[in-house]
Amino acid sequence: MVFKSMILLVSFQLLLVVRGSMVQLKNGGYEDIVIAIDPHLPEDDKIIENIQAMIKEASAYLFQATEQRFFFKVLKIIIPQTWQQKPDYSRLKTESYDKADVIVADPYLKYGDDPYTLQYGGCGEMGRYIHFTPNFLSNDNLLNIYGSRARVFVHEWAHLRWGVFDEYNNDAPFYVSEDSGEAKVEGTRCSASVAGQYIYHNCHGNRCTTRQCNYDQVTNQFEPGCLFVPEKQQAASASIMYMQSLPSVVKFCNKHSHNEKAPNMQNKMCNYKSTWEVIMNSTDFSNTLPIDSSHPPSEPSFVLLQARDRVVCLVLDVSGSMGAHNRITRLHQAAETFLLQIIEISSWAGIVTFSSSATVQTNLQQIVSENVRQNLIKYLPTRADGGTNICAGVQQGFQVIKTKFSNTDGSEIVLLTDGEDTSMSNCLEEVRRSGSIVHTIALGPQAAPELEQFSKMTGGLQYSATDALESSSLIDAFSGISSGTGNISQQSIQLESQALQVAVSQWMNGSVTVDSTVGNDTFFVVTCSGSLPSIFLKDPKGKQYKNINFTTSTANPKTARLTIADTAEWGDWHYQIQNTNTAPQVITLTVTSRAASLDVPPVTVRAHMNKDTNRFPSPMVIYAEVSQGSSPVLGATVIATVETQAGTAVDLELLDNGSGADVAKNDGIYSRFFTSSQANGRYNLKVRVHGKDKTVRLGTRQSRALYVPGYIENGTIQMNAPRPEVNNEEIQAKLGSFSRTASGGSIVVSGVEGGYADIFPPCKIMDLEAHIEDESIHLSWTAPGGDLDMGQAKQYIIKMSESFLDLRKAFESATSVNTSSLIPRPAGTKESFQFKPENMTVENGTIIYIAIRAIDNASLTSEPSNIAQAALFLPPRQSLPNPFPNNNNPNNGVNNIRMPLIATGSVVVLSMIIGATTHFA
Repeated sequence: MVFKSMILLVSFQLLLVVRGSMVQLKNGGYEDIVIAIDPHLPEDDKIIENIQAMIKEASAYLFQATEQRFFFKVLKIIIPQTWQQKPDYSRLKTESYDKADVIVADPYLKYGDDPYTLQYGGCGEMGRYIHFTPNFLSNDNLLNIYGSRARVFVHEWAHLRWGVFDEYNNDAPFYVSEDSGEAKVEGTRCSASVAGQYIYHNCHGNRCTTRQCNYDQVTNQFEPGCLFVPEKQQAASASIMYMQSLPSVVKFCNKHSHNEKAPNMQNKMCNYKSTWEVIMNSTDFSNTLPIDSSHPPSEPSFVLLQARDRVVCLVLDVSGSMGAHNRITRLHQAAETFLLQIIEISSWAGIVTFSSSATVQTNLQQIVSENVRQNLIKYLPTRADGGTNICAGVQQGFQVIKTKFSNTDGSEIVLLTDGEDTSMSNCLEEVRRSGSIVHTIALGPQAAPELEQFSKMTGGLQYSATDALESSSLIDAFSGISSGTGNISQQSIQLESQALQVAVSQWMNGSVTVDSTVGNDTFFVVTCSGSLPSIFLKDPKGKQYKNINFTTSTANPKTARLTIADTAEWGDWHYQIQNTNTAPQVITLTVTSRAASLDVPPVTVRAHMNKDTNRFPSPMVIYAEVSQGSSPVLGATVIATVETQAGTAVDLELLDNGSGADVAKNDGIYSRFFTSSQANGRYNLKVRVHGKDKTVRLGTRQSRALYVPGYIENGTIQMNAPRPEVNNEEIQAKLGSFSRTASGGSIVVSGVEGGYADIFPPCKIMDLEAHIEDESIHLSWTAPGGDLDMGQAKQYIIKMSESFLDLRKAFESATSVNTSSLIPRPAGTKESFQFKPENMTVENGTIIYIAIRAIDNASLTSEPSNIAQAALFLPPRQSLPNPFPNNNNPNNGVNNIRMPLIATGSVVVLSMIIGATTHFA
């Protein structure tokens, strides 16, 4: 029974926290949806007009598609600060670009305008955001490719809000299906009743060939380039997650229309459940009744918001306990880093300290020069005394902001404390109504457990820092509090953050890569717990920097800072730091920089866990999104460090391989389960990313609206322009070596009591594939771990059946495959196995279904894997017709090729091998 309960934990408790989203559902109407326009876009009122028109039409379409349950009611559009101010633009409150539900931005790689939704989690888990390009919102020539913008928005909203997945598959566009006992090739789609033809379309210059697809004489699959082209007019009403562009499509696939054998992400991630079943299982659905009307009760309303200069007040605890564990010194070091390196130019900054009461150290100053930054750090605290009154500090911080501005809307409070305060509840409501974002930093194990309420209710970041000296967590926390405006070219990026206990006369050595996307405002900062060490730094061209080149201050003598003039040299910077103190000491190195160019976005890392709070033994998931602009970065090495309040740390490598905790392979989101909770309390997350030249490359986003190749209308084929494709050499050449470090915030863990035995089973295998070769079935998959995706399993159980339903519903009763020679490998490595099926007659049309389970040393068993399909298929003999050449007559960017439909094919005599994957219900 243990493994069954753990399977339930893994299946139902891993709910992704969508950080920052403040969407509310009231009586069927979605309110406070935030749509943000990228600050790099030139001013264009048509973007706003097109957004409003899209949402108004989408509301009615959503209402119809959800059987009169849901509609869009109140939406907020964030206007870039760089655009002209207008009277109808209100000031932001807690909304921001970084927390927006929908983003409008140019793609980094100028190839196509695919709308997409960034999805981290599994089935039923909310996504991160929807992305549209301004060209998608304005170019009517794209309507024939994606359908109306309103229909696309509903498609993407289903990804974002309800965690459903696409019902097409560009990587597996066809599969073998059984129909009345006969095997045939089908296009991957839902529903299967969507009618169309299999068309091959190829153009050379202005001369095009359009015909029905042939079978490849080597693989016996449809030839490369074969496309399923749908009929424009047809009876199929589903599905929105396949091809919402069809006029007849007004529904999601339900359990009656769902195509459970199609090898698509919906079946893979949702265990054969239809999209409508997943939506029905959502809290939105259970909390909302149908509305007795054929139209939404009201039209959407829009609030236009515009960002202003950033306003930040540091509210810092200086109570007596801050004198312990070197806290006040470390606070000075970290806050100094924030004021000198992190907070952006033109921002406003003030400082308040508090103990039993609060004191204004400096009112708001606008950072317009280096002199202002240097002046601000003079007001950082150096002494600690008194009690702890957190509300007094926060309220004084609000007052500092109001002294300069009329209210606190859109401002930020950075609140750091190490103590408890039983009176915190007295100002919770004031904080909630303030319109200010409160970021919290809990220092040490005794920081108020209620602290995170401030950040949660205002959409702020939450961090924690240990008292262990061999940690840079406090500097990392301050370094992570950058602007949420989306203007990444202005934001500070952490390249390195390292802390090490160094013995007397010993060295801290290493290198930091400054890549071509960064290099402006580059700082190397060395801190110590004793006396300053000897510092030797060499740039890629051999220029050396020593202690004399670093600056220190009398107020902060344990910090040495080097500012690189102009743009730092690109390449590896090597450092050697020697402890010349008379005793061992902790030395830290932090390197930050900014974008080298306004035109080229830097590589960035965003890290977090899937929950802000967790009760053991429910496992957690660590995510790190590595990207350049809107393009995912693939092939990087990503190491996560999870640190407890006591300072003990666990390192683990995050993977982007589509197995274990990782939802999709090669999407730039690196993931891993974390199960090593050692104690109750706060844990903080830090991620290091390294990319090597010629190894990393850019990819494309998944969960995209389908790029429809064309339509058949009145017996005539109309082909759209081919989807723009990215050149592989170009996407690899754009990235060289790089290094990044990012803080992923903190999480509060409870329920750890100690003495737990092995309670985590191996994770479910998600990528089992099969094909037939020389009368044997060849299998491949990614190895799970003994504990979810960590460690190593003990053995595998493989089952097969000629009945898809029998294998899915009665795995144990299916035919067993001898796996005595199969020894599991460590988690994350590729497995392969082959066998000859016994007691089965394999002939043309035979389809064999295979699934696998893993068992660990405690006899805990994983869920059955996805079902892999191996099919033996002999294509029909057909005569090969002469293809019809056609002129390519572009019409506003769309190729319209018209020709009568003809019966075509080719002579094929070999067996066809199909590898497709599906999943259990």
